[in-house]
Amino acid sequence: MAWVRPLAPITPVGIGALAWPHLKPIFQAIAAKAPDGAPCCDWVGEGGAGHFVKMVHNGIEYGDMQLISEVYHTFRDGVGYSDDEQSEIFAQWNKGVLDSFLIDITTDILRYKDTDGQPLLEKIRDAAGQKGTGKWTAISALDYGMPVTLIGEAVFARCLSSIKEERVRASKILAGPANSKFTGDKAQLVKDFEQAMYASKIISYAQGFMLMREASEQYKWNLNYGSIALMWRGGCIIRSAFLGDIKNAFDSNKSLENLLFDPFFQKATATAQSGWRNAICTATTIGIPVPALSTALSFYDGYRTARLPANMLQAQRDYFGAHTYELEAKPGTFVHTNWTGRGGNVHASTYDA
Repeated sequence: MAWVRPLAPITPVGIGALAWPHLKPIFQAIAAKAPDGAPCCDWVGEGGAGHFVKMVHNGIEYGDMQLISEVYHTFRDGVGYSDDEQSEIFAQWNKGVLDSFLIDITTDILRYKDTDGQPLLEKIRDAAGQKGTGKWTAISALDYGMPVTLIGEAVFARCLSSIKEERVRASKILAGPANSKFTGDKAQLVKDFEQAMYASKIISYAQGFMLMREASEQYKWNLNYGSIALMWRGGCIIRSAFLGDIKNAFDSNKSLENLLFDPFFQKATATAQSGWRNAICTATTIGIPVPALSTALSFYDGYRTARLPANMLQAQRDYFGAHTYELEAKPGTFVHTNWTGRGGNVHASTYDA
């Protein structure tokens, strides 16, 4: 059965809630279990809430996979690590803060040899497909005005991969940096990328929960974010030890506005910040594209900035289209200025994103 992008309530209110107490023992008995034995199945909410949460789960999955792929790309083409060497690096990462299903399977993929003894991974065409859930998440983010940038970049990265023949032609005529190989401390770079991966994952999940929060407010779903994180700890593609920290954050503060406001994640991003920036700078300097890692850091820097340059955007919109701008001293007051003295004083309509 094909999925429909769940932008609006799609089930009658009340029916699911009435049925759940009767179905709960059955579903939770057969569901995957988290490491502590908790069933990864629970009631999410009415009116399509479960579908929406599953969609966001899949969007985060897109982001996690893209982050891993960017690290692999940098290590392979920029540093010169073999697949076996990378497998060992990912295996070590899987023992720390990045402990997750996707890191685990990446270790196996990098290690796997074809019948001729060569890494099978390097024989796979670099053009990724998709079934749409990442795209739906990105579209929903735009519809709700939420900056879910990492998932968006992960979707666009797949789109870029799909124009393989065009990229091959571009590779022959477009210049890159003079030095495309890393010549510094490899051991330190591995540590930097581990921190970059970890911090970027935090951003991706923070963005995903921002989107669910906005949808929950619009549809009155009253989502239990701690319970959602609990459900994702087992039986899911994005299952990881990291989700336990997310559950703890929401359990300790039911009204937590954003994961980045939780003390644990504040400290984690602050600690990772130096390596995070170094990793992205290194990849950019040697010409390796890292769109997901980069947009995560850009979001972090934007989110922690009290005054962004959107005042310039508003002035420009008002100048060329009389769309008005909001005064800092009078929030909610929109005015139009005749910037040149030649235009009129009639303003156009505007909307909030």
